[in-house]
Amino acid sequence: MRIHICAVGRLKSGPEKALVDDYLKRFDRTGRPFGLGPAAVHEVDERKAQTMGVQGEALLRQIPDAALVCCLDERGRKLSSPDFAGLLQGWADSGQGDACFLIGGADGLDPSVRARAQHAISFGAMVWPHMLVRVMLAEQLYRAATISAGTPYHRA
Repeated sequence: MRIHICAVGRLKSGPEKALVDDYLKRFDRTGRPFGLGPAAVHEVDERKAQTMGVQGEALLRQIPDAALVCCLDERGRKLSSPDFAGLLQGWADSGQGDACFLIGGADGLDPSVRARAQHAISFGAMVWPHMLVRVMLAEQLYRAATISAGTPYHRA
């Protein structure tokens, strides 16, 4: 199952980009035998899409046909890492070809984007900078792959 991370904002070279790239590379390598991966990042330039509505339209255009859509939203469901891994593996095992994770900008996601999503997950009650949410999602994708693989990375 191909993973698409569609996000508002551009990650320039720096620690966040290095972490996202590293975790997604690890995810691709670890998840492949379990039908997970590859992962790609699709960015919406917030300088060109300055309002939440325009950002939402741009995000919706990034979603591949027939993709399962999950938005990252503070009002979403809170999952443990093993639960997230099970959800991801369940999608892959059911034959889902593409899963798309949507990350909004500083003002969040437009209601039209949340309405398009079949799932919404939250990384907790706190609000996180959207650039860090990418890092956290990339790490959780890698963690999910290691849980599926039974490696000792996840020690819960």
